[in-house]
Amino acid sequence: MDDAWDMAYSLFKVWLSIVVGLIVVPAMFGLSLGVTDVYMKILVKILEWATLRIQRGQRDQPSPTAQLPNGIIQRDDGSMAEEIGELRRNWPQSLTGGDFTLCDAFYFCRKGIETIVEDQVTQRFTSEELVSWNLLTRTNNNFCYISVRVTIIWGLGVFIRYCVLAPLRITLAVIGLSWLVIGTTLVGLLPNSKVKDWLSDLVHLTCYRICAKGLSAVIHYHNKQNKPKKGGICVANHTSPIDIVILANDGCYAMVGQVHGGLMGVIQRSMLRSCPHVWFERSEMKDRHAVAKRLRDHVADKTKLPILIFPEGTCINNTSVMMFKKGSFEIGGTIYPVAIKYDPQFGDAFWNSAKYNMVSYLLRMMTSWAIVCNVWYLPPMTREPLNIRTRSVVRLNRKGRMPSILPTE
Repeated sequence: MDDAWDMAYSLFKVWLSIVVGLIVVPAMFGLSLGVTDVYMKILVKILEWATLRIQRGQRDQPSPTAQLPNGIIQRDDGSMAEEIGELRRNWPQSLTGGDFTLCDAFYFCRKGIETIVEDQVTQRFTSEELVSWNLLTRTNNNFCYISVRVTIIWGLGVFIRYCVLAPLRITLAVIGLSWLVIGTTLVGLLPNSKVKDWLSDLVHLTCYRICAKGLSAVIHYHNKQNKPKKGGICVANHTSPIDIVILANDGCYAMVGQVHGGLMGVIQRSMLRSCPHVWFERSEMKDRHAVAKRLRDHVADKTKLPILIFPEGTCINNTSVMMFKKGSFEIGGTIYPVAIKYDPQFGDAFWNSAKYNMVSYLLRMMTSWAIVCNVWYLPPMTREPLNIRTRSVVRLNRKGRMPSILPTE
């Protein structure tokens, strides 16, 4: 029995040494050994091959099933006038004598019920439909038998994701979060000074880089000359809590957000020890006034970190941008819009908080293929007579190639 424990301990030391030496230490300095790049190239080739096999298998089927659209209701492509005309052609001649018949009411009732059941806004709170299956059974197009080779590749993928990648990513996440809690606690004991601010930035930056490795995140940053500067306000579309990891992997921010419990609450309290983050309770009116004052004071000090705000107020499935809450733009200062667009082919980054808690969501992310996203830093904006929040949303929507802007008010 002792020999088994000794062997397990030895294997754990070897495993930890490899993880720390080959991944954690390079990540802390913003370096990479190129393993992720090789992994992504192989993964892209496999998914392209699987897509071709699936398409070929669908063509070979005697009666291929039609591709269902996003949502639960299958709608016709024609206009309302064409649909009514088609219905009237199928009705008895005695009912088609005027411009409007009583039977028309059934058509309009059906359209109204469809709109209530499945409107454009509520669709943005469910996972995005994929054009082609990405070999993950959690996607909307679940596993179906295509061929022996595709099934073998799917089985190997399950083994690699759950037995190889998941333990590695969980180890990196534990190291990153432990470093965040311990580092911010120690830095928080120091008196306020430039050294404390520098150490706080260093702890946060290294932690987020390690956590990004724990998600196998491949992040492409564009237009870095427009990165948020101190004393400014960074506004971005919101898909999941890992948006913070994605953005803070390239620079430090002062966070603003809702108070959470559980694991998220532990992380928030630890971050607050060394950096002036702002956590508040939306239901408390007095919190809102206090937060607004703190944010105005923060923006007025050009030596403090830029504030990161997600003005949508909730997580959206990355297919659209909700109209931003106006409160974020009444603080003043320079606004730095940032657009984040995830690639759903490698993993669904959307957090459905009504369905999954934080731990379950992170486990889903760590058992995905990877997190691939593009980040666009857009030119800074200042307040003008034209509604600045509308201009910010339009620019984010256009840069992120999202099809629509959805109102919330």
